[in-house]
Amino acid sequence: MPLSEILAQMGAAGRRLDHMGAVEAGAGNISVSVDASAEQLGLSERFPQIAPGTELPLPAPALAGRTVLVTGSGCRLRDVADAPEANVSAFVVDEGGVTGTWYTHPDRAYVRPTSEFNSHLAVHNDQVAQRGVDFQAVIHAQPPYLVQLSHIKDIRNTADFNRRILRWEPETIVQLPQGIEVLDFMVPGSATLMENNVRALRDHVIVLWSKHGIMVRSDLAPLAAVDKVEYAETGAMYEVRNIMAGGLGEGVTDEELHAVVEAFNVDTDLF
Repeated sequence: MPLSEILAQMGAAGRRLDHMGAVEAGAGNISVSVDASAEQLGLSERFPQIAPGTELPLPAPALAGRTVLVTGSGCRLRDVADAPEANVSAFVVDEGGVTGTWYTHPDRAYVRPTSEFNSHLAVHNDQVAQRGVDFQAVIHAQPPYLVQLSHIKDIRNTADFNRRILRWEPETIVQLPQGIEVLDFMVPGSATLMENNVRALRDHVIVLWSKHGIMVRSDLAPLAAVDKVEYAETGAMYEVRNIMAGGLGEGVTDEELHAVVEAFNVDTDLF
């Protein structure tokens, strides 16, 4: 995927997340890892300020020679589409993964990459090491219905939470066959959150950071990652509305969901 298309996708993803109310102000961040060099992408043409030997927030040896584009700390994701150079920078990871060459633009609207850059890097490094992916988009956002449900203690676990959000539309299980893994509350940007997030995203495409937000990955494009968020957030919206209505809705039953799984040959162990 050319650099211009990657930046356009990041911008479109940011706008869609903003429309969902999932990235208030400077909340939320996007990164893309691609198996390409600065020369192959033409980085210096869009990001002419070059800082070699910049220390990364954690070692990412599997990303050596690859490029990671990431939004800046405090940047509004809704602004990426109109001003990608001001809100995005790029790192080309050095051999060993401890440092990288940082590409920025003179008009950048940030001092450093997102505070969640450690979690992004860790996921990219793990997915390349585990699966050898050539391209991956990772997004952190704060979809309000998913976050609201995570404040309910009785359903703040993977099994019960998935049952609640998968029971409202038949296509949700088709799009999210492994559901969402639910993590307990962990301090944002912490090593504990980073480690648990990496583990959870090995078997799921979305992980819920309770009382905070979500992280989602896609091998296709940033917008494909947002699509998964939309399915999950819609299920959470129906669940919240049903709670507000006194729990009157039946939802799609386990038997009905099992029929969907069989009809569409869904690879899942949830139903």
